[in-house]
Amino acid sequence: MARLLDLRVYFVTDAKLTAGRRLVDVVLAAVQGGATLVQLRDPDAKAGRLLEEARALVAALEPTGVPLIVNDRPDVALAAGAAGVHLGQYDLPPAAARAILGPRAVIGLSITHPDEIGAVPWDLVDHLGVGPVVSKGVKPDAAEPMGFDGLAQCVRMSRLPVVAIGGMSAPAAEPCIRAGAEGLAVVAAIAGSPDPRAAAREIRLAVDTALGSRRAS
Repeated sequence: MARLLDLRVYFVTDAKLTAGRRLVDVVLAAVQGGATLVQLRDPDAKAGRLLEEARALVAALEPTGVPLIVNDRPDVALAAGAAGVHLGQYDLPPAAARAILGPRAVIGLSITHPDEIGAVPWDLVDHLGVGPVVSKGVKPDAAEPMGFDGLAQCVRMSRLPVVAIGGMSAPAAEPCIRAGAEGLAVVAAIAGSPDPRAAAREIRLAVDTALGSRRAS
């Protein structure tokens, strides 16, 4: 049974884009604007520092009801009491992450090309992060963007909810949702904004409008 989360506006943190501001402040502003899920992504942080950040975010988010996911590190997610982990294609395998985190934790898995979907362990993963869709975003070493047609192909092949990632912003909401995604995983459009609350609000409105149109059609 999949552990379902609200994927509509999935805010992924970026330490470089939030430099000079408190991470907790940026995250809470994004949530106040409408972010429904937060992922702590800080690949340059040492384990101890990442654990401190994760614990601080779990505590800050607890009153809001918005879950925290930790990128790449199931051990840190477990120690911090986070909701789960997001894994890339070259991270710890989902089976190992599930063994660490247990059956109730959330595990997301990145898909960068439709060919990768055949190897997804459907009984171990809860949702897929598919992309890059529009652009490589903050990851210059990412795969080439698959476009909205590639996203739609991945959605058709998936047995799980899909969240689109890679160059996500309010204008991308309608084509991504029309392609079948349940939401957008947003990095720079929120983390790099001088007003993360307003940025998240704009994206949330675009996503909700697109979902409403899809349901009505």
